[in-house]
Amino acid sequence: MIQRIQTLYLIAAFALCIGCLCKPVAHFTIHEGLGNTADMYNLWLVSEGRHEFYFCPVMMGILIITALLVFLDIWLYRHRASQMRLAVFCMILLVAWYIAYGIICHVLSTSLHASWRPHWTAALPAAALILLYLSFRGILKDEMLVRSLDRLR
Repeated sequence: MIQRIQTLYLIAAFALCIGCLCKPVAHFTIHEGLGNTADMYNLWLVSEGRHEFYFCPVMMGILIITALLVFLDIWLYRHRASQMRLAVFCMILLVAWYIAYGIICHVLSTSLHASWRPHWTAALPAAALILLYLSFRGILKDEMLVRSLDRLR
């Protein structure tokens, strides 16, 4: 299992999803008032050391589900067809995370009258998306190899 390169890609994608859960993904500079700043995590805002909860667990939910499915995908190495389907579903979920990220940042910036810029950790799901694609290609290559060997028998 671990000797397959796609397993290493899946482990790295899992680690990147978990890393994005733990770090801020955007930084807001509020123009009205005294120029306060706030960091946006996947579930809450942190402004001046205190958590300001906003009820939008979409981004956190998508990342948790993606991380769990990627972890499950690692253990499906004997069922390559299911592993490929699950990898594609995880890629779709990561694209949905970026859509939710853009919408939520836009809504928060207009409601707070603030400007925002992404943190470097907002690129972690994109790197996980690339790693999931590479693992999909490796799984597909293994499936084609097994099918060609079955034809020779």
